[in-house]
Amino acid sequence: MKQLLELLGFLALVQGGAGLLHEFTDWHVGLVQRIGLLDGYEIYASVALIVLAFALFAAAEAFSSRS
Repeated sequence: MKQLLELLGFLALVQGGAGLLHEFTDWHVGLVQRIGLLDGYEIYASVALIVLAFALFAAAEAFSSRS
């Protein structure tokens, strides 16, 4: 379970970083800008993904220390 949480956290961190990279450099990477529902909110979605990544890392750490 710890490895799954870490993997999901890593993916969220990469996608959030790629979304911010796209917004500030116009380099076309990541999935955030491809979701039409998020038009105009890409920066907020990217930051939310980065926050989610850190929460998943914390949950993975808490899960491993509990076992």
